[in-house]
Amino acid sequence: MRQLRNLMIGALLSLLAFNPVLAQNDTTSVLSGKADSSAVALNGGVSVSDSITPIASLAHKNESVNVKEIVFGHIGDSYEWHITTWGKVHITIPLPIIVYSSRTGWHTFLSSRLEENEGVYEGLSIAPAGSKYEGKLIEHDQLGNEIRPWDISITKVTFALLFNSALLLFIVLGVARWYRKNGKTSKAPGGFVGFMEMFIMMVNDDIIKSCVGPKYKKFAPYLLTAFFFIFINNLMGLIPFFPGGANVTGNIAITMVLALFTFVIVNIFGTKTYWKEIFWPDVPWWLKVPIPMMPFIEFFGIFTKPFALMIRLFANMLAGHMAMLVLTCLIFISASMGPILNGSLSVASVLFNIFMNALELLVAFIQAYVFTMLSAVFIGLAQEEHHQESHTIPLPQESEAEIER
Repeated sequence: MRQLRNLMIGALLSLLAFNPVLAQNDTTSVLSGKADSSAVALNGGVSVSDSITPIASLAHKNESVNVKEIVFGHIGDSYEWHITTWGKVHITIPLPIIVYSSRTGWHTFLSSRLEENEGVYEGLSIAPAGSKYEGKLIEHDQLGNEIRPWDISITKVTFALLFNSALLLFIVLGVARWYRKNGKTSKAPGGFVGFMEMFIMMVNDDIIKSCVGPKYKKFAPYLLTAFFFIFINNLMGLIPFFPGGANVTGNIAITMVLALFTFVIVNIFGTKTYWKEIFWPDVPWWLKVPIPMMPFIEFFGIFTKPFALMIRLFANMLAGHMAMLVLTCLIFISASMGPILNGSLSVASVLFNIFMNALELLVAFIQAYVFTMLSAVFIGLAQEEHHQESHTIPLPQESEAEIER
């Protein structure tokens, strides 16, 4: 427990030392001017690093900060990874664009090509604001209509997903290597391996074994993978510098795939009793015939459970990032309101951001725990077997005196 406490305290202090909102794309960009249209397009229609005009300019021109563009520009996906802005220089990592057009075939190039060619390269460009494909790669036909090609580009979220998955594999295989090397008869591991053993056993015993039931070993690999995948991505989203800061679990496509895995496992490995309770539940007959009201409700519940998993994880992780961004924007919104009000709101914004960072560290664990627990509960409910109850009444044991008589 002392090792766990020290690790948690160290992680918390490191997160508080670097505010992810201030370090990732925002505070340093306040000192820069407006970006060109190609840089704005690459960031999904909004250049995060240049969404906030300089503070002096705000005070002079009495302009307002567009909080909506800042927030959605930061949490959205993009074809490049913006690190920071140094003066008027945007420090970004270009990512590979891979698209297939039915008209011109395959196109593979770095996203920096778009910026170098004023936002258009090989007939491809980023859809402007207001378009139904806003922030996505498009091409135009002969009539000028926007056409969306088949896009499998490595975007910011995709790169973060691949990196975090590789990091998870490195951690898990490193722990497994220790056990292969030392065997089961050696002394208890210490350090990081001991911490991971404690963590894994906690998830296995407290969540999986208790929720799934006797058949938990069959589903433990998936549930353990889901827990640590979500937890690693949640933690990496709180790290303020590259390769952290991407809101992977705040992307509904990621949470949809996770919920889809749970949905498939629940229904493929469901027992006959599980399907019987769906199509012919143990309720009064008038709830089943002539109108199958309860079977319809039970069948509808098959889809609402994974949908709830998807929305819960997506909404909670997205809300945390948005709250920190909005609190940071208070500093720049109040820049033209005088030094006293701006100073007080800046102090309040920093304090609330520290609190939100500490809270998000806790939420990163809770959301992984809740998703795994609910998935285990749904799987466990689908594993129930019908046990016929015995209606025989046990006879009282005869006393020794009655036996002798």
